[in-house]
Amino acid sequence: MKIIHVILASLALFLSPGCSSQKIPNDSKPINHELWDALLKKHVSADGHVNYTGFKKDLSQLNTYLDLLRKGHPNQENWSREQRLAYWINAYNAFTVDLILRNYPCKSIKDLGGAIYKVNTPWDIRFITIQGITYDLNNIEHDILRKEFNEPRIHFAINCASVSCPVLRNEAYTAEKVNAQLDSAAKGFINDPTRNKITSSSAELSKIFTWFKGDFTKKESLVSFINRYSNTKISDKTQINYLDYNWLLNE
Repeated sequence: MKIIHVILASLALFLSPGCSSQKIPNDSKPINHELWDALLKKHVSADGHVNYTGFKKDLSQLNTYLDLLRKGHPNQENWSREQRLAYWINAYNAFTVDLILRNYPCKSIKDLGGAIYKVNTPWDIRFITIQGITYDLNNIEHDILRKEFNEPRIHFAINCASVSCPVLRNEAYTAEKVNAQLDSAAKGFINDPTRNKITSSSAELSKIFTWFKGDFTKKESLVSFINRYSNTKISDKTQINYLDYNWLLNE
């Protein structure tokens, strides 16, 4: 998620061993996310604070859900686009919680790279295996969610376990509601004064908008994208700066 890491991940988009080079299983059917939904409602507050101690007490239920994810790789034969999108958002978030719990207590997800796992960042840890295909969190974010779905709102739905990240929604994403949920996530994030400070004359935006600017401006300007969701409208004359990112754990 650091800017240099995002650039490297984007350059490697078509070279990842976790995705495009392996055959996607076509025998799975869409899974139910009710167990994840119940855990989120129990352990995540409305404003996104995560009770990792509570998650740890319910580790058996979390592992049951993670096993569902591991046994059902999305495919285009049996899964709709909405089912695949909801699956991968939930998978990113659930496996991120799993990674934190494996190392809890910790101050920041960024403490989990380096010497602990011998990788550059925690997003490079290849700990996710789904029907024989091994992924890291970068694979899910950059190779699947960004590449396959071309959906900029995913940046407000996936959670990197940090204070400045978009909140971990306290309900699971589902195929039936995913578009409405993504709209809600975008509006919630952009209008959250702890993450974006927007007035008509100036805007201090999350660094997400500079890290992934290309995703937000494929079809329109950044100003136009912001104005689709912001309660306060900005213009091309609005001075835009970017806020420091707080990587402390979102508990």
